[in-house]
Amino acid sequence: MKAITLLMGLITLSFGAVTTGIVLDKQTQEPIVNAIVISNNKEYRTDSNGTFRIPQSKYIGVRAVGYNRKFYKTGGKMYLESFTPKAIYLSSFGATSTKIMGNAKELLRTTELNALVIDVKMDRGQIAFKTANPTANAIGAQDIVLFKDMKKFVADLHKEGVYVIARIVSFKDTPYVTAHPDMGVRTTDGSLFKDKEGLYWIDASRKAPREYILSIAAEAASAGFDEVQFDYVRFPDRKGVKFSVENTQAERVKAISGFLEAARSKLTPYNVFISADIFGYVSWHNADIEIGQRVDALSPYVDYLSPMLYPSGFNAGIPGYRNPVEANYEIVKLSLDKALEKSGTSPLAYRPWLQAFRDYAFDRRIYGAKEIREQIKASEDFGSCGWILWNPRNVYSSQGLILYKNNNVSEMSRIDPPKSEKPAS
Repeated sequence: MKAITLLMGLITLSFGAVTTGIVLDKQTQEPIVNAIVISNNKEYRTDSNGTFRIPQSKYIGVRAVGYNRKFYKTGGKMYLESFTPKAIYLSSFGATSTKIMGNAKELLRTTELNALVIDVKMDRGQIAFKTANPTANAIGAQDIVLFKDMKKFVADLHKEGVYVIARIVSFKDTPYVTAHPDMGVRTTDGSLFKDKEGLYWIDASRKAPREYILSIAAEAASAGFDEVQFDYVRFPDRKGVKFSVENTQAERVKAISGFLEAARSKLTPYNVFISADIFGYVSWHNADIEIGQRVDALSPYVDYLSPMLYPSGFNAGIPGYRNPVEANYEIVKLSLDKALEKSGTSPLAYRPWLQAFRDYAFDRRIYGAKEIREQIKASEDFGSCGWILWNPRNVYSSQGLILYKNNNVSEMSRIDPPKSEKPAS
């Protein structure tokens, strides 16, 4: 009898060590279905009623596409506010430049912009902040440390109501491959592959470099970034290359989706949003266009997919629109439509990159208010969770953006294009 009583007590204790709750839209008070709930470094989902039942933990992380993220200490009613990031990209050099960051903050105060994408692991493999990862120091990836206090940098932006995204350039990494040539992409003659910029690429089919890349991503999450975005999460788009696995679509897609699956697992404890940048033409193909990116294979592992829908990058146009720079709206809207067909998710699971630099492939037009607004309208008509403007020179103005005065919509910015902007490199 004592044994039965003890057993029942243990069952009761086990049953009691759970947390229940419901995730609600703060504005509508409606339940949020399929919201992500983090407990004890594991991911759970709310049911069709917005409710959840999870193991008890010290804190609970909650997030959902189209909303912000929150942390709670107890269960019960949890509220998320809808949020649509409207961002511009800044390199690490731009973000630490008084002039460039000053301009960005002015736009954040006076226009609809409310988010920044900041380089953390840069295009040439440098880590922009002081990292605890010993590999970064060993391979020379800390030769340029631009952010002296990354946590304070992010916290200061949060105080101003800015949503902050950490861009992680994943497999383009010259310092890592120089130090570990056995991990690099090779040409068919056995030499290390170099792209047009003379940079080396990590072979994405290799599992050993993953921990290095993901440890940098985890440090960014720990520093307070709201979202970690993986760029160059693909194989190089070149012929005549070989990897540690057979160069087939199945193996390429397996490698890239496997990396993102590992990323989601690594970043789970931080309750941080995860996104991945993909080629614009990926939206139009069922195959991986030989880089390992296929919408249906990648979308299960990220919160947001960010197709790069720069009209200048659509060298062959799209069906019915052979001159992309004359069809800015159609390039963005139809590409997103195609991607959604393949993923079967929600428009909110997309946040496209849009062109804010001068055309380099067709008529060299400056992308001013008209061209930028056409792209934004297409993204919003589709229903995406925001958009990101890209200018590699970090040159931005209010062209094409909604202006605000005293936190109220004032007017659209003028249609006149900025006269001083130079062509993108």
